[in-house]
Amino acid sequence: MNILSLVFTNLRRHHWRALIGTAGIAFGVAAMLAILAIVTGAIGMFQRLLSSDSHYLVFERNVSDLFFSSVTPEQVAAIRARPEVAEAHPVLFGIVSAPGRPVITCFGVEAADPRLAKAEWRAGTAADFGRRAGEIFLGSRAAEFLAARAGDEVEIGRGRFRVGGIFKTENGFEDGGVFLPLAAAQEFFHRAGAASVVTVKLRDQAQGAAFKRALEAAQPGVIALENREFNSTYNSFKILNFTAWAVGICAFCLGGLGVANTMLLSVFTRIREIAILRVCGFSGAQVAGLIFGEATTIAAAGVAAGFTLGFALLALLERVPQFNGYIQATLQPLVLAGIVVTAFVTAALGAIYPARFAMKIQPAEALRYE
Repeated sequence: MNILSLVFTNLRRHHWRALIGTAGIAFGVAAMLAILAIVTGAIGMFQRLLSSDSHYLVFERNVSDLFFSSVTPEQVAAIRARPEVAEAHPVLFGIVSAPGRPVITCFGVEAADPRLAKAEWRAGTAADFGRRAGEIFLGSRAAEFLAARAGDEVEIGRGRFRVGGIFKTENGFEDGGVFLPLAAAQEFFHRAGAASVVTVKLRDQAQGAAFKRALEAAQPGVIALENREFNSTYNSFKILNFTAWAVGICAFCLGGLGVANTMLLSVFTRIREIAILRVCGFSGAQVAGLIFGEATTIAAAGVAAGFTLGFALLALLERVPQFNGYIQATLQPLVLAGIVVTAFVTAALGAIYPARFAMKIQPAEALRYE
């Protein structure tokens, strides 16, 4: 008798229970897919934001988050004076609010910042940036949710600013943010002369190690990290990744309980059937294989349904204006593989107890079972 055909026959006979198990796995897959895609996409956007046309990031040593970092004008001048440095651009990060929008990222940059030159300007030009006092510049998504056009006045925090220009960038954080000239941002946030980070482009990238040693020795209050080194050591990125996987695994645990419940009920309602299989020559291992085969089939169906639901959810989230351009979901093949492996492992773990119970069924006693 073909075990595979028995697997599909049993799932069809108990299709509602099978659907419950499949739904549990699908929920776990969709939740993990959406959470990891959003988190890794956000991290990727923030990495690209920081590494815009640069090799190193310089920020305050021992700071918990870049929003709290403070690089002084003297330190910026010292960085620019280094012979290895071709360009150094200070950037100040802050959070502002607008009517109906409690959280908007604000960037304080200099007019020479390369991200302005690389942007696609919808209104105004890069040359207009910082030329007139009292002006603010908007990413295209920010202009949409603020319903603002060039020349309009917008309320930001406790101040009112004239929109000096609107531009589009590929980075969701920037496109959903507002930009002020660095000096105006420092005044607005009461951070006189300070920058959150300094993006540094070297004349020769091979001089990076020498630049890092010399700068940190001369300016012990700051730390210089190569972009890829920053990406792997920044605590906020580690916390986000850990949290995403933790939440996703919790969702899978619920799915695993659903599979365990489905398989256990399936075994209890088929005790006489399993006894007949044993009488017909099925070994305990073959009975366990039957249970694990059903669990694996449920997991495969759950993965397919979960990916369909998850990608549909991501496509929907990317079009929701309330996310202000912060959602730009990206997925690496390794992440997809991790989700698939987690789904099948969860289903297998959920089938262990039902399979062990089925293996211990004694035919003589089971045939008398009502």
